[in-house]
Amino acid sequence: MFRSKYPRDLFNEIKWRFDLSKCRIYYIHRGAPGNIKMVDGGMIKNIDKSFLVLQGILEDVYIPYHRITRIEYNNQIIFDRTQR
Repeated sequence: MFRSKYPRDLFNEIKWRFDLSKCRIYYIHRGAPGNIKMVDGGMIKNIDKSFLVLQGILEDVYIPYHRITRIEYNNQIIFDRTQR
């Protein structure tokens, strides 16, 4: 289904071929329960070169791609850093 294997490439592929709002992104967030936080793809504002930019309440949130641990699309895991 997906040709890409890196987070940034996967997000761009989903953006242009599918629907980002059907994604769930898990990333390392110090202080969160288990140090992992999950956000819906509908929060993605921009796919930058080094960061995924999420729409924040007061300000945008910048997530470096190396902190992304898992990406799900339609409840199917398409990227899992622990499986690499």
